[in-house]
Amino acid sequence: MIRIGSRGSKLALWQANWVKSELEKAFPEIEIVIEIIKTTGDRYQEVTPPENMPKGLFTKEIQDALLRNEVDVAVHSLKDLATDTNPELVLAAISERANPYDALISRESKFLQDLPKGSHIGTTSTRRKSQLLNLRPDLKISDLRGNVDTRLRKLDEGQYDAIILAVAGLTRLGLKSRISQELRSDIIIPAVGQGALGIEIRANDRETLKYIEIFNHKETEIACKAERLFLAALGGGCQVPIACFAQVEGAKIKIQGCVASVDGKEIIKKENSGSISEYKELAQSLAQEILAAGASKLL
Repeated sequence: MIRIGSRGSKLALWQANWVKSELEKAFPEIEIVIEIIKTTGDRYQEVTPPENMPKGLFTKEIQDALLRNEVDVAVHSLKDLATDTNPELVLAAISERANPYDALISRESKFLQDLPKGSHIGTTSTRRKSQLLNLRPDLKISDLRGNVDTRLRKLDEGQYDAIILAVAGLTRLGLKSRISQELRSDIIIPAVGQGALGIEIRANDRETLKYIEIFNHKETEIACKAERLFLAALGGGCQVPIACFAQVEGAKIKIQGCVASVDGKEIIKKENSGSISEYKELAQSLAQEILAAGASKLL
């Protein structure tokens, strides 16, 4: 039996059930069950978490269950997974990336540039907020909490003129038709790992590794590892306006990085490209270039 640990949200369960289904197809002889685990992040869906909350709001309790041998596999949205993980755990696979971009959902299907001056936008992400304000300092941006359905309901009720969510999550939940505009990386650089799933197991669990290896997608792994190296080099987490997006094309990789002030008034964007065999060096040198350009005072 393989026990998959998952959060209980619709999106998390979609992800866990996808992993379960793929395992059942590949290994029909193995019984697979999903164990739902409530995380700290789930408890703060509707309210702002206290200052200085530790990283891993949506992952720690699932990782703890792995360490206690209560589950064998943890399925995470890779963007939620901190770069400084427990050495007793291993990121066994990174799934093929779905659409990595952010989505604008507006009540009148307007594009970002067409939103009236002073429009009210909902997002809790400092990464999205800072890049939006850099482009449109006239916008009013407020926190937006709750699961995807709750966020869309708040938009439909008129609490916001538009909201920002991930394209991948909306697509997985069958809500792609709600997207007004796909915000590609020339508009907003995505979160590190956005669109990919990170599948974690105990480091000494060689048996489970044999099954989980089928999910690893090499190009996505290289791109996301480059992004995570960039993030680690800057010492950032999901509460800091840091963004990084890597694209692998053949034997080449292009990495875009960004650090901004929360108000969007200061933003440093740079990119690096080269051979995929040098992805580690490229990611780390990009981080150093951004720090040298003044990012250290923004972090």
